[in-house]
Amino acid sequence: MFDILRYGLDVGEKLGADNIEARYDDLQLRTLVKENQKIKETNINRRSGLGVTAYYKGVSGFSYTANLEKKAVKECVESAFGIAKASSSIAKLKLDIEKREKLSKVHDLKLPVKKHPKDFDLGYKIDLMNRIETAALADVDWIKSSMALYGEFYGSKYFMNSDGDEISWEPLVIDLRVRLTAPATTGDSLVRGVNGLGGSKGLELFDKKENTPEFLGKKTLEWAKEQRDAKAAPAGKFRALCDHRLSGVLAHESFGHCTEADAVLTNSSVLKGQLGKKIGTDIVTIYDEGTPDQQYNGFWLPFDDEGTPTTKTVLVENGFLKGYLHNRATAKYLNGDLTGNARAIHYRFNPIPRMKNTYFKPGDLTEEEAIEQLKEGIYAIQTSGGQVNPSQGTFLFKAVRGYWVENGEIKYPIKDVTIKGELLALLNNVEGLTNELQISSGYFGGCGKDQQFPLPTGLGSPMILFSEAMFGGEQ
Repeated sequence: MFDILRYGLDVGEKLGADNIEARYDDLQLRTLVKENQKIKETNINRRSGLGVTAYYKGVSGFSYTANLEKKAVKECVESAFGIAKASSSIAKLKLDIEKREKLSKVHDLKLPVKKHPKDFDLGYKIDLMNRIETAALADVDWIKSSMALYGEFYGSKYFMNSDGDEISWEPLVIDLRVRLTAPATTGDSLVRGVNGLGGSKGLELFDKKENTPEFLGKKTLEWAKEQRDAKAAPAGKFRALCDHRLSGVLAHESFGHCTEADAVLTNSSVLKGQLGKKIGTDIVTIYDEGTPDQQYNGFWLPFDDEGTPTTKTVLVENGFLKGYLHNRATAKYLNGDLTGNARAIHYRFNPIPRMKNTYFKPGDLTEEEAIEQLKEGIYAIQTSGGQVNPSQGTFLFKAVRGYWVENGEIKYPIKDVTIKGELLALLNNVEGLTNELQISSGYFGGCGKDQQFPLPTGLGSPMILFSEAMFGGEQ
């Protein structure tokens, strides 16, 4: 494969490109879906092709092809260079790429997993779905509908550029989930139970006692049952504790997108002009990391799609904004460090600044201490989606479930928990963080930006205690 990439680079250099990047993806995606105990989908997709970025006088051009014959590769490179050259005379914003201090020559980099999904047949994976769904249903008669999902993503990525970088590595993500829908005990509303687990792991992930399909399914049923009798969440400003998952979504969606350098350049981020300024309390530190410790279930990303080694980027340190997430061009233009955040969903897209694994640094509280310190307010758990506006720094997220806390004790479950507000205000309300960090990623969901969805990322956090947060719900 490197011979093909080298040929493309030679073509681009002869045309007069200032720099050429060629990357090849050969990725397999499997999606399995069960609805109400019946198999609905057993999809396998393969994404295989070449993407080329050519740079000329501060402007880039991008083209792609699934055909690896020399004629097609040559035409692809010519197209990328032609776009860059034609745009160079009219582009208002020109971005030269940052030179590397050190080149990378790494071949066949992979995770050391025990049970790679490529080595296990369809029946094994369907059995995982059957087990989690069976445990979630448990022969109760009040479940309205169920859905079990399994997904996997693996393959090979190759990269070369005219600087001399030469890289190949093997991404991997697996995911197992279950969802239950049930009627509330009173009224006409429906409630949900949701649970699952995923990450850059082998299938041995589901062998651990606390990760088995049976354990995950049992917890889903418990939460769905609890939600059936839950009270409606109150509306207004309350002290709040957000669990690992919801806090991770806040780190990713409401904060992380605001740090992507292209949003800063286009005046689409509330964090533009905020470098070096205090944007949160002293205990707020936020990272974006490519290769988090394997004890977590994050997304493993050793290199980005411009061949830059990923870093543990400090975005916020003790409340101060320290940096943005860059590709090579924005790093040079904004005088920032190369962070390894140029990412594309696959070979048909040009890499743009995207997150890796974004999370808050843990504090020193236990969960019990955080609930006790909360005293009175809302303990919000998980999330089922929401909305963000990076240019204004506003957000709205709906938690899957929650609890009302009084006198430092959980009193009763609540439903329809919606947290909303303004990013900078929320960061300045961080009062405490627990000492346990959880990072998760998966096949389903993922990050969306500029029509590139879903891109695997990781997110997480300790639990976060807020002195005040705005909630929607019943008045």
